[in-house]
Amino acid sequence: MSDRHISQHFETLAIHAGNTADPLTGAVVPPIYQVSTYKQDGVGGLRGGYEYSRSANPTRTALEENLAALEGGRRGLAFASGLAAEDCLLRTLLSPGDHVVIPNDAYGGTFRLFAKVVSRWGVEWSVADTSDPAAVRALFAATRDRFGRLDVLFNNAGISTRGVPLEELTVEQWKSVVDVNLTGAFLCTQQAFVLMKDQQPQGGRIINNGSISAYSPRPHSAPYTATKHAITGLTKSSSLDGRRFNIACGQIDIGNAATEMTAAMATGVLQANGQTAAEPRLGVAHVARAVVYMASLPLDANVQFMTVMATKMPFIGRG
Repeated sequence: MSDRHISQHFETLAIHAGNTADPLTGAVVPPIYQVSTYKQDGVGGLRGGYEYSRSANPTRTALEENLAALEGGRRGLAFASGLAAEDCLLRTLLSPGDHVVIPNDAYGGTFRLFAKVVSRWGVEWSVADTSDPAAVRALFAATRDRFGRLDVLFNNAGISTRGVPLEELTVEQWKSVVDVNLTGAFLCTQQAFVLMKDQQPQGGRIINNGSISAYSPRPHSAPYTATKHAITGLTKSSSLDGRRFNIACGQIDIGNAATEMTAAMATGVLQANGQTAAEPRLGVAHVARAVVYMASLPLDANVQFMTVMATKMPFIGRG
């Protein structure tokens, strides 16, 4: 993200980031370029960095710069589909011999991508239902057999009932959130303990993704808030019980990370006073750096609790 964007608010970035005045007409919003080919100044002499629209396009560049500014990143990449973005990410990160675990409720195209393409790269993959005790045991057994040990577990589950009033919640909705957010985290923590206490050198690190909802809930969020309260209890108990096995356990509480789950905050979400208001969000990259820091510490040091949040979100005080 450029220095001129650092101090701008979300609304300003959404309008201006990536939009540079057209040098020919002075238009403040770039036009939509529909051409497929660009004239070059000789072999390899790209004019403005463009040759074919399939590799780069001024309209797509403006979108990428805008998204990067909104997310707090340095670069953005736009794709024609989510699966194309997923394919690019996998090709960048994976190497022969790697093993990837994907959730059992992943997008159908993701399963086909792994089965028909990724598996041909020499990359192993498996599917796990983290709310199923047998599936979790099998997952961690496979981790032990494949890698010999487990050093870091990040419990990142988090689903909600999307604003259903408490009196209208069904038992099934309640259980679905508890199974994923809490039971899944417990099952994974339990199996991590089994591996970490028996491996040599002994120990490892568990990082739980909590939520500031554990301290200050949103309206109509009883299942989510209750499970995040419970995650805090699980973190404390795991930290205590893991001490004698050199197992460190900490928790990161995230406020308004800019993901699909918080997309509605950009336009307005229900507040405690009954009004609807937009809320600032923070780039996911900031959260990722915080998790990497927690994971990089030696086992004789631990971040017990960390809160990473959008500075101006209505959390501290009374809104």
